[in-house]
Amino acid sequence: MKIRKSVFDDLNEILAIYAYARDQMRRSGNPDQWGTDRPSADVVKNDIQTGCSYVITDPAAHDIVGVFAFLTGDEPTYQTIENGSWLNHEPYGTIHRIASNGRQKGVFHCCIQFCESRAANIRIDTHKNNTLMQHLLESSGYQKCGIIYVSENSPRIAYQKVLKHCQSLS
Repeated sequence: MKIRKSVFDDLNEILAIYAYARDQMRRSGNPDQWGTDRPSADVVKNDIQTGCSYVITDPAAHDIVGVFAFLTGDEPTYQTIENGSWLNHEPYGTIHRIASNGRQKGVFHCCIQFCESRAANIRIDTHKNNTLMQHLLESSGYQKCGIIYVSENSPRIAYQKVLKHCQSLS
């Protein structure tokens, strides 16, 4: 698998992956995390425009198999954390909106390896009903830090992984 920045020509495939992910979440008992319309096309377009949207491709199939956003800098929803604390207050990267089309194994680990190679401090959050993501994060060395609230005031379990002492993000 390969990772590249998303372009506007990828929009329809990205939206189809998110639709598939919403359906899978609903089937696994997590209907609320992304509801019926998140992330919206406007959010995806903004991710592409700001350069934080990435697609994971299967070069053999010439197919996009996954998508995620990776941002560096302060994440506004991470300013307040309840029932715990962040592992540190060093600069960090944030992974958001990770999803796959369900046809390729290893999308999560491909994303994590990519992000961990770009920041020594990674934060990510997920819904309490997203037990699959919780398992993937914990088995990849991410630690539960507490509860944060996303823009619609919905609680999320916050995770962090510190790979080494952070001097700066590359």
